[in-house]
Amino acid sequence: MAGIVKPPGEFSITPHKVSVCILLQIYAPSAQISFHFPFASVAQHNRLGLFLLALTKSCDDILEPKLDELIGQLREVFGVLNPRFIDHLTTRLSALSSPDDLFNFFSEMRGILGSPESGALEDEQVILDPASNLGMFLRRCILAFNLLAFEGVCHLLTNIGVYCKEALSSCASYETTCFEDSSSNLEAFPEYENMDLENFVFKKVTEEIEARKRASERISFHLHAPKALFNLVEDIEAPADPKSKHGDKVGEASSYVHPPDYALREFEPNSGIFLRTNWQIQGYLQEQADALEKNGSSFSLNAFELILRQLHKLAPELHRVHFLRYLNSLCHDDYFAALENLLRYFDYSAGTEGIDFVPPASGSNSFGRYEIALLFLGMMHFQFGHPKQALEVLTEAVRVSQQLSNDTCLAYTLAAICNLLSEIGVSSTAGILGSSFSPLTSIGISLSVQQQLFVLLRGSLKRAESLKLKRLVASNHLAMAKFDLTHVQRPLVSFGPKASMKLRTCPTNVCKELRLSSHLISEFSFESSTMTTDGAFSTAWLKNLQKPLGSAILSQENGSGSNENAFQFCVQPSSIPGSVLQLIGSSYLLRATAWELYGSAPLARINALVYATCFTDASSSSDAALAYVKLIQHLAVFRGYKEAFAALKLAEEKFLSVSKSRILILKLQLLHERALHRGHLKLAQQVCDELGVLASSVTGVDMELKTEASLRHARTLLAANQYSEAAAVAHSLFCMCYKFNLQVENATVLLLLAEVHKRSGNAVLGLPYALASLSFCQSFNLDLLKASATLTLAELWLSLGSNHAKRALSLIQGALPMILGHGGLELRARAYIAEAKCYLSDPSFSVSENSEVVLDPLSQASVELQVLEYHELAAETFYLMATVFHKLGQLEEREEAANSFKKHMMALENPLDDEDPLFNVL
Repeated sequence: MAGIVKPPGEFSITPHKVSVCILLQIYAPSAQISFHFPFASVAQHNRLGLFLLALTKSCDDILEPKLDELIGQLREVFGVLNPRFIDHLTTRLSALSSPDDLFNFFSEMRGILGSPESGALEDEQVILDPASNLGMFLRRCILAFNLLAFEGVCHLLTNIGVYCKEALSSCASYETTCFEDSSSNLEAFPEYENMDLENFVFKKVTEEIEARKRASERISFHLHAPKALFNLVEDIEAPADPKSKHGDKVGEASSYVHPPDYALREFEPNSGIFLRTNWQIQGYLQEQADALEKNGSSFSLNAFELILRQLHKLAPELHRVHFLRYLNSLCHDDYFAALENLLRYFDYSAGTEGIDFVPPASGSNSFGRYEIALLFLGMMHFQFGHPKQALEVLTEAVRVSQQLSNDTCLAYTLAAICNLLSEIGVSSTAGILGSSFSPLTSIGISLSVQQQLFVLLRGSLKRAESLKLKRLVASNHLAMAKFDLTHVQRPLVSFGPKASMKLRTCPTNVCKELRLSSHLISEFSFESSTMTTDGAFSTAWLKNLQKPLGSAILSQENGSGSNENAFQFCVQPSSIPGSVLQLIGSSYLLRATAWELYGSAPLARINALVYATCFTDASSSSDAALAYVKLIQHLAVFRGYKEAFAALKLAEEKFLSVSKSRILILKLQLLHERALHRGHLKLAQQVCDELGVLASSVTGVDMELKTEASLRHARTLLAANQYSEAAAVAHSLFCMCYKFNLQVENATVLLLLAEVHKRSGNAVLGLPYALASLSFCQSFNLDLLKASATLTLAELWLSLGSNHAKRALSLIQGALPMILGHGGLELRARAYIAEAKCYLSDPSFSVSENSEVVLDPLSQASVELQVLEYHELAAETFYLMATVFHKLGQLEEREEAANSFKKHMMALENPLDDEDPLFNVL
């Protein structure tokens, strides 16, 4: 058998845990012990602490290692120090020959723990914090021993004897001396301290491996893994003991996965290989789950599925394999496979493996968690774009959680419903949301979707705070910030005479919620708050046991090691969980989005840069792609398409262009903008069709993408001078946005309708749309869009005749600070052109006296429009410049401007040529 099977149930004291306690006594000896283990350096002492931390974190493993396996680990980790550890460990175990010895041993262990009454510490004395991981493990061991009856203590003593006997079972002298009588007295064990234990264990392990290989190629999972499984986990090299005669061979066996013969050739002769525990395999599965979340599209569906099937075949008790298969199917949009594997996971594990869980107060649901299965099923429907099914399942999860008093699941379910209502366009929740969501429904007051969402958000936040679910609290603060960003808060109930209300969003509330969400990182400053689960720390630490580190230990023991290399032994993975880093990074993405809406391009760019620089390693590929999208959009708006497409090429290499990926959508957006500017209307319409195809046909799903496609379709029709068709598309889009309460998008649609009427020559009809857009912009603090709407309003006034030139100029000059400070190339060029046209339309203005007032903005506009390759506006700019030069009598400059005008008009009328690279981009 590969290891010692633990009895199921509560934490119980075992011989392996006694061995770990002995090693803890080496790490932190009590003041009553005169002997202190001679560590050569602080780094060696810290290395023992990290090794013990990895052992204690695997105390819930399915199999516990035997004594020979623990000795093998000590040999591989500590090199030349291992004889001292082994001698001390075996000596202390052999001394436990009676129940009184066990009572005295655990009484001594109490002295390791620190307490407020400890008083002054001796020099170089180390005590364990009772709240630390090692301290908690020791306290659990002491408590488990104190709960034992006398029969249990005798049984533990017998198990310790068997534990030691199995390590040296083939030694004849040991058999005759130590186990001659039925009491299994271990007092004679020190006589064999100097035997060649290492060679003996290696010989025994090698013979067992060879025998099993000859018997069958298919070896038990917990002892040896076949070739297919070994490829799953990265090899971990460790320095071998230089005193060992077999340092080029494997020195461990048991509950660890052993590599096949061909894998040994990849290692140097003096290196050892750690075998894989069940705990490490759990850590490996957790790492793969994180990798799927970060970049699931990079996994091959069939290849990874084959690996998971083999792993499940070899270790059917690892139910998390089903969950990995569910995630793999989810990332590759395989609905039926995802549903099957999710149901299979909860059927086999009852949802008790791999999920942080607080038991219900009633204790009536001890055999499964139906409510958590419903929560996962609802989130799966949401991921696949089934909003109605998702809302129904999540509503059922709320009901079951309330019945079973599972407050934790209820809090997460409410947060999931909030996310669903904010991401999916839901026009009405009648018949789906029950009366339990809001006390106002019980008195006959109907709430809109936004009001229900606000009530749910506040309730979810309060529930998460009361349960001290820190990550959920931070996530809810982000959701509140997102809600405050795009919704005007109105009172839920009004009584008495109507008072004046300021119907505007509050940027202060958005900043407050974002700041509160970032406080989460301060909760992870101490060891007790570290949220490392599922063997991730143990697996990551064992991966750091590389040969260069071992060489540095040896050189330092010889007096030639460097302090810098010694410091590397203490460098371990960050104590901040990846999920926490994701939330902190999401706050910076939301900050960038908020500053985009508020109109501050520099602050939006800075926050996107902070995210791309500091959080991409811990973020999902979708969020990382969003940060890159924001930066590339900034380049396109402020630097032109040449730099934007160069950056886009780099982003495409980093992120796979799968269906509906952000990078693909960005590419289509840039192509559409450039096609419109260059007059490639056929290509622009083709890009609009591509965007429309990417959006889901389900109502309420992909609303952002649908809005984007419709907006660009209307702009394409407007560029083709099809005014009635463009107005019809824009009007239909406005109705859709109004139905699903997309108020920020409505401001853009209203501005587009004003632009349609301006271009069609109906300026009077365009004025109400521009004014309505201004009203929306003021309500939602959309400062840059407000400046653009003001510019459109000025152009409409100017279209009504020269009598309104001064009014239009006043509007433009009021918006210029915002436009010049935060606007892009196109918006600034439009403002320059409109300002020049206002001056030229004013009868009181003299070109000959103030020509620079007109020529300077027109020259600046021509430069920016040529960067954008915006032929239509560039032609208009050069036409105005030629007119001004003609009035000034500057014939040469006039001809130059006229030639530039002709050049842009010809490019606009003949937009396509055979060498244009835009032909082959789609």
